[in-house]
Amino acid sequence: MAYKHGVYIKENETSVAAPILGTAGLQVIFGTAPINLVENPSAAVNKPILVNNYAEAVAAVGYSDDYEKYTLMQSIDASFKLFNVAPIVLVNVLDPSKHKATVEAADYTVNDGQVTVNVKGLLLAALVVKVDTTTLEEGEHYTTSFDDDGYAVVTLTTAGKTVLGDNTSLNVAGTKIDPTAVTANDIIGGINASTGAESGLEVIRQVFPTLGYTPGLILAPGWSHIATVGAAIQAKCVEINDNFTCECVLDIPTTTGTATRYTDVKNIKDTYGYNSKHAILAWPKVLYGTKQIYFSAALAALIAYTDANNDDIPSRSPSNKLLGISGSVLADGTEVVLDQPQANVLNGAGVVTALNFNGWRSWGDNTACYPENTDPKDRWINCRRMFSWQANSFILTYFNRVDDPANYRLIESIVDEENIRGNSLVAQGAVAGMRMEYNADENPIEKIIEGTMVFHQYFAPYSPAQVIENTLEFSPAMLEAALSGESE
Repeated sequence: MAYKHGVYIKENETSVAAPILGTAGLQVIFGTAPINLVENPSAAVNKPILVNNYAEAVAAVGYSDDYEKYTLMQSIDASFKLFNVAPIVLVNVLDPSKHKATVEAADYTVNDGQVTVNVKGLLLAALVVKVDTTTLEEGEHYTTSFDDDGYAVVTLTTAGKTVLGDNTSLNVAGTKIDPTAVTANDIIGGINASTGAESGLEVIRQVFPTLGYTPGLILAPGWSHIATVGAAIQAKCVEINDNFTCECVLDIPTTTGTATRYTDVKNIKDTYGYNSKHAILAWPKVLYGTKQIYFSAALAALIAYTDANNDDIPSRSPSNKLLGISGSVLADGTEVVLDQPQANVLNGAGVVTALNFNGWRSWGDNTACYPENTDPKDRWINCRRMFSWQANSFILTYFNRVDDPANYRLIESIVDEENIRGNSLVAQGAVAGMRMEYNADENPIEKIIEGTMVFHQYFAPYSPAQVIENTLEFSPAMLEAALSGESE
């Protein structure tokens, strides 16, 4: 170590704030990613990957600014850059063994013992590097890496430089991933009849067994505006692992011939069959900086962020919360500027939109089942999510009581514990009331003998204050009193 004498300065990298943690609104996101950039691409295909920050997400599935080709990037940015909320679950469906294209051989000039192959999506394991007719071996003659732009960099070793000799270029060919080959059917997925392997939305089944978390929100920005995908996502919100329930966030399309005006949205919604009480609909697209992002990515991140800031309880509506976006647009970039009456038309159709009212904010409290279904537990986003959350919580809490003796002690313990929990939620202001009962008339001896016990829980989340009204009235008496020098 060099001898020091004097005053010295050392700078640290800027610290990034730790994400706010919450799992009530755990996002399970389906889409595509530049997995050629990760160490083992095949390990990132059709598997639920839990990530807790931006660095973990990039390490798991790679990163690219191309939101259209690599749709998972939208949620990575929305969750970790826009709202800084974690964790999220990523499911990449782009399979390098299936969604690929050939990269024809081309010559690249060697500079300082390196060449940069200006082709995006290259699979390093499939590169073929030659000097004239001699094929070089990775590790022996060269090493590979990616630069900050996602291009492959081939660096010659001493042995490689010896083979290169007086030549000035390397001949490189290979295979690249092809995100344009991914289709809606890949997102919907299925179960392989021969191997039993699950793909696409079928992977939702794996989230709880492998990660220990129950899904809170299912989304597929860049895909859910396709009717078949949206319908499949809606169907996956119920009976997850035969037990759990969650909600989904879907996009209404904004391309030519679909919903290019706010008055078109209700018709597209009905045509697509987006009417589930578990679905939250979003229109139009929004701007993150200068880049288009599907609204579902931003809205889902906002919902998760709102939960995390509310003791991880989904009792608060995501409506009228600042989005941090810079505008709303159609797919072709046309600006969408709604005033409150126009935004209210969308709300009345069961659609959430973006409203610029002293800052861009989400606007809408209704799920997709509205206006056909007006049951408060189904139509209000926060009430619907509270019912799903409470149902999942009950299952997780009392699963270890299954197969215990069906006696009074079991009844008393469940009733007492749930009522204590209910009182706590009331004290927190999360619900108006919550009460558990065990009624004899709902539990005939025949059912008890068969091993079935039925409890009855009354549950009342708060509905959102959709309308705050103030009646103003002119007071002649106040005016008269003021003019006479008197006070009323």
